[in-house]
Amino acid sequence: MANLIINGKAFDVDVEPDTPLLWAIRENIGLTGTKYGCGIAQCGACTVHVDGVAMRSCGVSVSEAAGKQITTIEGLGAEGALHKVQQAWIANDVPQCGYCQSGMIMAVAALLKDKPKPTDQDIDEAITNICRCGTFQQVREAIHAVANA
Repeated sequence: MANLIINGKAFDVDVEPDTPLLWAIRENIGLTGTKYGCGIAQCGACTVHVDGVAMRSCGVSVSEAAGKQITTIEGLGAEGALHKVQQAWIANDVPQCGYCQSGMIMAVAALLKDKPKPTDQDIDEAITNICRCGTFQQVREAIHAVANA
């Protein structure tokens, strides 16, 4: 049994300690905004924050995350309000199919927390999530829109 603190709420999950955090979030807790993409921590569709750091949840075990503060896309905004990155996503028409977007938004929110005015180089280094639709230019525009607001 592991205790996970997700979006400010405690959950006891009965899984093996090496179970990927992604599966506990989706299957045991029922928060499906965090997506499965590749399963090898490369694409970023499963990005969540663990103690404020963007991490790919398919590559983090439940035992590594136990007792830490985990934030998923469902918990990013405050009390039903959209986070500023989510607002910029809408304003800049970022998503196409949308599958990768929750992970991308989580990665961008972490970047902007650490670097409120990122350069294009900062963005290139920090945002390594993959979008098969190719919305990278819109993502960059949304990031700069938040940074310049």
